[in-house]
Amino acid sequence: MPRPAPPSSPPTIGRRPLLTAAVLGWAGSRTASAAPPAAPCHPASDWAAFASRHIQRDGRVIDFNTPQQQSTSEGQSYSLFFALVHDDKATFARVLAWTEANLAQGSLASHLPAWQWGKKPEGGWGVLDANAASDADLWIAYALMEAGRLWNEPRYARLGRSLLALVVRDEVVALPGLGRMLLPWPASVASGPVWRLNPSYMPLQLLRYFQQADPRGPWREVADNTLRLMAAVAPKGFAPDWCAWSQTANAFVADPEKGAVGSYDAIRVYLWAGMLSAGDPDHKALLQRLNGPRQLLAERHPMPESVDTATGTGRGMGPAGFAGALLPYLKAQALPDALAAESARLPGGRAETSSPAAPAAPLPYYEQVLSIFGQAWLDGRYEFDRNGQLQPSWRLLCRSTRTA
Repeated sequence: MPRPAPPSSPPTIGRRPLLTAAVLGWAGSRTASAAPPAAPCHPASDWAAFASRHIQRDGRVIDFNTPQQQSTSEGQSYSLFFALVHDDKATFARVLAWTEANLAQGSLASHLPAWQWGKKPEGGWGVLDANAASDADLWIAYALMEAGRLWNEPRYARLGRSLLALVVRDEVVALPGLGRMLLPWPASVASGPVWRLNPSYMPLQLLRYFQQADPRGPWREVADNTLRLMAAVAPKGFAPDWCAWSQTANAFVADPEKGAVGSYDAIRVYLWAGMLSAGDPDHKALLQRLNGPRQLLAERHPMPESVDTATGTGRGMGPAGFAGALLPYLKAQALPDALAAESARLPGGRAETSSPAAPAAPLPYYEQVLSIFGQAWLDGRYEFDRNGQLQPSWRLLCRSTRTA
């Protein structure tokens, strides 16, 4: 498909204003003849704090909450996406360079990235697990292809397309009785008759985007089967972390290793669904299938840390990062009270108890990622259109958060 020309000026988002009148501090005090003051820029302090703490000078993204001080293809992929959202070309280039050199044997055009890199048990640093993780591979390909479009950088677009071709070759498989589906890892390490799957690895907006960019590819079929999966594995409206396709039963079944549990992986399913364009033909149906958190939070019950997806029974209380992930979902589900309550759980929200002299400790890596995804979308820093294209609002960012 021909690449659309980059916009002459960055697109803005009309349905979710970046800053409300109340935030600007002049609502209620205007006179009929007074013009509002110019809106301040958005500092994107969450992204700036994440980049300062987790992204090293060489482009390595570190999860300090792991004993291996690990870097993952997931962390690299999300950082590429956030850098693009915030028009940060320098950080994008550094993260990409480290990813290629250390996870992809020097070339993402030729090698899927290893999913885990860090401190080795025997000493030294390097790849800990050379297998690829398909969710990271999709996000890297997407970030590269959209960077090519939005920044008018054909080399990024070419690299993204080459990586996407590797995903199709190595990670998409025609499952007996189902059809083509994205595996969580390369087909070389998977086997039937029970095929493990991860619902959070398949954001529908990315699949829609690849349908347009690669119309001869498997992506429409993968998207259709992903929707079939969501309808089958969430009987109480809660998504599981993992599930499986049984060739013998010719049906989706509980994961043979993790069972019917929804927790730290599944929270992303609600995040992706909440950010899906309202123009997507399956937007409404998907939210209806995933109505478990909606019912809980509408009744002022907290989102649990884990859920038995077969019964809907929860256990524990989800961490603050879960609140960040749920912001788009609650906006899409039209639950303003629950949205306000979950927003208050994030650092800087109304529920923040630390004094200025003793600021709260930063959220762990993964919780920060979830919060940036959700809060940046809610702020209007970006959205996805009905074809999955990224629509950033660069004009509204402070210069300090952007590459000069």
